[in-house]
Amino acid sequence: MANESRPCPCDIGDRFNYGGRGQEVQVEHIKAYVCKPSASTDKAVIVIHDIFGWQLPNTRYMADMLTTNGYTAICPDFFVGQEAWKPSNDWGTFNEWLKTRNASKIDKEVDVILKYLRDQCGAKKIGVIGFCWGGAAVQHLMLKNPHLKTGVSLYGVIRHFDDKSNLLHPTFFIFGEKDDIIPLEQVTLLEQKLKQNCKVDYEVKIYPGQTHGFVHRKREDINPQDKPFIEEGRKDMINWLNKYL
Repeated sequence: MANESRPCPCDIGDRFNYGGRGQEVQVEHIKAYVCKPSASTDKAVIVIHDIFGWQLPNTRYMADMLTTNGYTAICPDFFVGQEAWKPSNDWGTFNEWLKTRNASKIDKEVDVILKYLRDQCGAKKIGVIGFCWGGAAVQHLMLKNPHLKTGVSLYGVIRHFDDKSNLLHPTFFIFGEKDDIIPLEQVTLLEQKLKQNCKVDYEVKIYPGQTHGFVHRKREDINPQDKPFIEEGRKDMINWLNKYL
């Protein structure tokens, strides 16, 4: 667990020992991990990584899970060559590191990836999911990008959400009850704003007893009490995408 001086306890959880079924490609100025299902599809999902970057095995595992459910999945390097955070880094430098990796300044890269998915993968219906840093990026995109159909924000840091809550697309928000960096009062406030201002479908769900990163950073085989909630979060994510793509 993180100590109190750390601004972001994102090192909770496990790094999976997982290689990936997809391949790395170069899309203009961006490297990306792409995985395609065996049958052709016009549905695709952009996967936005957390602070540990696009090469984290956990995130590729989630991308491959989308592919087994019939989606083309792509996880681009939204840090665009800048170094991902390492658990061994000094957390005292985290805020300085974060300044050059703004989750709300990824629009140029998203446009490049959307073009690639349409032109190279035949995608017509495109959604987005994101974890932690990527969850905040999903919130940004759901407010701004007209070309995406839906989004799932998994424990996206709400404080980057400002006061904007007029979503363009159906959005599913996943939070853990015991998340040290996203207090439940922030989640409650988000729900209130959405209820007042949002004109599209949305859902905010809190998973009992879960800490930050639980859907992609916890191994269900060594956390038996968490396993039902990890599986439920993943199933809910897939069901939401199935509904709107």
